Amino acid sequence: MLHRRCLASVALSLATLTVPALCSPTFGEEYLNGITWQAPPIVTPGETAADPPSDAIVLFGSSEDVKNWKNISNWTTDGDDLVAGKGAITSKEEFGDCQVHVEWSAPTPAKGKGQGRGNSGIFLMGRYEIQVLDSYENETYHDGQAGAIYKQTPPAANAMRPPGEWNTYDIYWTAPRFSESGELESPAAITAVHNGVLILNHFELKGDTPYNRPPKYEAHSPTGPITIQDHGNPVRFRNIWVREFQPATGEQTREPYIRDGKKETPISETE
Repeated sequence: MLHRRCLASVALSLATLTVPALCSPTFGEEYLNGITWQAPPIVTPGETAADPPSDAIVLFGSSEDVKNWKNISNWTTDGDDLVAGKGAITSKEEFGDCQVHVEWSAPTPAKGKGQGRGNSGIFLMGRYEIQVLDSYENETYHDGQAGAIYKQTPPAANAMRPPGEWNTYDIYWTAPRFSESGELESPAAITAVHNGVLILNHFELKGDTPYNRPPKYEAHSPTGPITIQDHGNPVRFRNIWVREFQPATGEQTREPYIRDGKKETPISETE
């Protein structure tokens, strides 16, 4: 057993130890960027990651939502599923920067091969396609398989589920910007997640996504519709919703500064 004098000595030694991280002379200093931020809007998330949050625009959730689409008379509904028919359909609402959720299922039993099997596509702004295709054990050109930006880049991974099972695309879209004279100021960019797997990470598009010519940009409205392609295959879709995206906003109301207690020092005076 330690003698009381020894215990007192140990306690005194511990009490006199210094901890640089806590006793640093800059511990009380705080950097502030001088921006007055607006409070972010409150959005209630869906019960699951697939369910639309409170600010989402539901384009298709049930058969009643066919009213949200143009040229849909030749498509059919089966319960809460939308089945591709003749001709592309286009949303009546238009979007710029946005988050898009789409669930789709390739036909079963699987028929055909390559581009002839479970083919469709989601067109952002009606002209920039992320491919829909049954790419489960189905070889085709890589920049035309499921998750590809058509004829521009393959997905980083093939995350397909078998035909008849549901696939999910979560798409994060940045619209291109054009000057008043029609010149491209910044290209479109897309991040996409396929069944929980990141397949496109802020890929900058080279232009639109045609089959028969190189991609190119042509000036267009800052918003555009969601278009779903008909390619002759009865691909099923469900739970389609969109969130318009607005970044956080704030105003630079003063120069960035360091605060230490009541003392405030502009960054320009510390350089």
